Amino acid sequence: MSTALLSADALQVSLGTRDPVKILDGISFRLEAGRTLGVVGESGCGKSMTALALMGLVPQPSVINGSLRLGDTELLGLPEEQRRQLRGKRLAMIFQEPMTALNPVMPVGSQIAEMLEVHERASTSEARRRAVGLLRQVGIAAADERAQAYPHQLSGGMRQRVMIAMAIACRPRILIADEPTTALDVSVQAQILDLLLELQRDEGMAMLFISHNLGVISDMSDEIMVMYAGRVAEHGPAAEVLAHPTHPYTRGLIATIPDIAHRQKLLPVIKGQVPSPRHRTKGCAFAPRCPISVAACGDAVPPLVGGSHQIACIRETVPA
Repeated sequence: MSTALLSADALQVSLGTRDPVKILDGISFRLEAGRTLGVVGESGCGKSMTALALMGLVPQPSVINGSLRLGDTELLGLPEEQRRQLRGKRLAMIFQEPMTALNPVMPVGSQIAEMLEVHERASTSEARRRAVGLLRQVGIAAADERAQAYPHQLSGGMRQRVMIAMAIACRPRILIADEPTTALDVSVQAQILDLLLELQRDEGMAMLFISHNLGVISDMSDEIMVMYAGRVAEHGPAAEVLAHPTHPYTRGLIATIPDIAHRQKLLPVIKGQVPSPRHRTKGCAFAPRCPISVAACGDAVPPLVGGSHQIACIRETVPA
């Protein structure tokens, strides 16, 4: 088995100290060079918290257990100074909302240049020259002029490209993209996705791509991990999961995707909502919404079983 660039093993994240709330419970995966793991699920399933745990940005106070490895380096328990040296250089993230992630009182070119000054000890002039080059690389026209602009002076698509330029500035081995096309129109969304795929091909990066949109996930991913209520519901090769969805939650998500070949007045929905972390049942968290649940589903958390294609459901088994 090849060495993973990034791996998680039984990752658990709880927030608070007096009455901690478990947000993530037993997340495991491997991410290898040049591959993309798509993470999908509704809001509140734990996708973004998984990304924050990988980056060492979980809100405090918190308790994190399990293992997170960047190559041979165990990240959990690593001193913050060492974690900061890795963040942005070997492991970078495109945040969900660039308007809040970017500094509103600093020109975008200076924000990109700061990455190069901190991580690569580049001089101010060299960092600014490379920042303009990065803006050109991500498809921003008149890059010299745009480098002097503040975030509010740019469109949503341009701000997202700036975030991508910052993320790739130090040529990281792993890129985490958390809903990178949220709130963008369809044409800009397609441009951003094509740009990420092109950068991945050119740089050989591994990518963790987070989205609630299964259509986007199917275009971007080699593997898919479906999350529900802080746990993994299904995980396997993208083509296999999409062609043979086995967990009832995965089937429900796929059923909600519009199909132009079979027009419907109303799209199917999954009734109910993701339970809050404080109100999860002791058994399968999806059981209250599941169309095939039985009494035994509420007895215990179902284990993740299977080979390359895994599911956590006592009512279903993965195809042989």
